[in-house]
Amino acid sequence: MERDPDVIAGYLTDASNLRGRAEALFRPTTAHEVAAILRRAQADGVPVTPSAARTATTGSACPDGGWIVSLERMRAIVGFDGDVVAAQAGVGLADLDALLEGHGRFFPPDPTSWRSCTLGGAIATDASGARSFRYGATRRWVEALDVVLPTGDLIRARRGDPIPADWPRVQRPPSAVKSAAGYAAAADCVDVFVGQEGTLGIVTQAWVRSLPVVPVVGLFVFCPDRGVAAAMSDAARRAARADASGAVSPRCIEYFDRAALALISDLTPRAAAGAALFVEQPIVRGLDAHLGAWLELVDAVGATADDVWAATDRDGLDRMHAARHAVPARVNERLVRAGLPKIGTDLAVPDAAMSRMFDAYEAAPVPSVLFGHLGDNHLHLNLLPRSVDEVAAARAYHHALAAAAIDSGGTLSAEHGIGRVKKAWFEEFAPPDLLVSSRALKQRLDPGWILSRGVMFDAATPRGAAG
Repeated sequence: MERDPDVIAGYLTDASNLRGRAEALFRPTTAHEVAAILRRAQADGVPVTPSAARTATTGSACPDGGWIVSLERMRAIVGFDGDVVAAQAGVGLADLDALLEGHGRFFPPDPTSWRSCTLGGAIATDASGARSFRYGATRRWVEALDVVLPTGDLIRARRGDPIPADWPRVQRPPSAVKSAAGYAAAADCVDVFVGQEGTLGIVTQAWVRSLPVVPVVGLFVFCPDRGVAAAMSDAARRAARADASGAVSPRCIEYFDRAALALISDLTPRAAAGAALFVEQPIVRGLDAHLGAWLELVDAVGATADDVWAATDRDGLDRMHAARHAVPARVNERLVRAGLPKIGTDLAVPDAAMSRMFDAYEAAPVPSVLFGHLGDNHLHLNLLPRSVDEVAAARAYHHALAAAAIDSGGTLSAEHGIGRVKKAWFEEFAPPDLLVSSRALKQRLDPGWILSRGVMFDAATPRGAAG
């Protein structure tokens, strides 16, 4: 147990810039040590906040008193068998991919924080990223988990294991979009613990599937305006859905507006464009076939071959990825210099609503930067207020955007989760049955409500509940 306030201070915040408080820090090295900590906390009624790499943007790693349990010392890659790798929760995704690369394989999910986040954190948040357009989020790739329940009990959940009969089932309506807003309507025991934001258990080890590495061609297509970029995205998405191995079948479709491109003017050759798309096309039919098909598509939507930056080698692809990941990093740097909070959306909507959401994003009342996963209709509008008054206007507009997304059949969070930041909105927008059944599951697994207390929801009776 560490009680030095100077040491604990390094564990009190995450990428949300919220700052918590805690009385003690634990850094266990085994699952049994985690279990002992949770048994003691449950007996004493002490809240416990799990801590990974603290890259979350929702405040879920910011403790509200009590103890922090960091898994940073549980970093062993335990084994590799066929397409499955076993690793402790503190292993970084970059380290995991480095191991897999030596076997000619890769882990498909690619959250923006890939270079610094951990496997356990990715599982706790069901992390996705740009490649989720083709490969889905983390949940799809998890085969088994070792989990310490809030009571201190250790379980191993394997894909296909039934959910215990006395665990309440989460009642969640089907979604037309990818969503990380609340607990999943779990199909098996593994699903219960993916995306639960550290509220139902602490994952200590995971078995995850990988795929063979496939060469890709990266394309940055600079467009005169949003309309051209959106038309290209729509056409590419239709082609990929029709034939996942076709000449146009990208694994990601990323969008950048004019302001986003201006932020990375030193990293791209055409920073003055009105908009841009970044796509990665797996090479499964020969490079010439893919390039030819994409250039035909570029021409069909009103751009030209001169507007395309292409790369097939590692260096060129790395430069494209550096440009893509520099956008959120530079947004954050700008806000830190201004001393103002980051206000950013994580909304996704069905295909039919995307044009209206684009219009709404572009009508922001304060300066903004718009980028993200257009293939999933999941863009991040970063609002950049310049004063306290503009902060209030930006927050009000964010709420209006969230309401519009929900009304169109979309989600409050497509990948970042709820955490502490969106808890009130989750209460406001989530179906009552989802809130009631989720609290029932939390109560069953964590009777003292000690684990990640205040993350996702509070223990109070939700709207629509009896009693």
